[in-house]
Amino acid sequence: MLLTIKPFVLYIAKYFTLGGKAMTVNVENNGGPLVSIWRIAAWSVVPLVLLVPLIAMQFTDEVNWSVGDFVFAGALLIAVGAAFELAARKSRNFAYRAAVGVALAAGFLLIWFNGAVGIIGSEDNDANLMYFGVLAAGVVGALIARFRPNGMARALFVTAFAQALVALIAVIGGLGYPESGPFEILGLNGFFVAMFVVSGLLFRSAPDGR
Repeated sequence: MLLTIKPFVLYIAKYFTLGGKAMTVNVENNGGPLVSIWRIAAWSVVPLVLLVPLIAMQFTDEVNWSVGDFVFAGALLIAVGAAFELAARKSRNFAYRAAVGVALAAGFLLIWFNGAVGIIGSEDNDANLMYFGVLAAGVVGALIARFRPNGMARALFVTAFAQALVALIAVIGGLGYPESGPFEILGLNGFFVAMFVVSGLLFRSAPDGR
């Protein structure tokens, strides 16, 4: 028994002594087995997310999605996934990819919340249109930065500022009354501000090259 286990133990010890090079290569090589598994897992989120409202519709009348709602949500999820794939091909750095993932998740949730229930008041409140300006600031900033980490960090910080500015305008102007109180507006917007800031910090920590 000991003779059987000894070679395995020596292999594990040698592996960790070398710093786990095999695992490093596997993760860093774009399209490697481990990366492929993560990509499959990420894309499998699309049908899972769409299943949530479909299942909820079977138990409550408060969730009532039309075919168009499912098509829109599916298209939005696919667009987010495609954008992340492009970012993953641009840089192999984990911080860069994580920053893109957080930024895309924030953008997706911002659109989702606005379309579903609205952040300022109800979804029919025209004040929610200001959030398209928030997203536009991020997109324009990313294009100006040419998706380079330092420029992307600045773009995400500007997006966070725009998000906070919208919240301030809504609270001072009482734009969400009576559906949304000031604390609700500040809390929801603070969540998105935090996500954009985290994304910006991750971009800042990523190396400027590939």
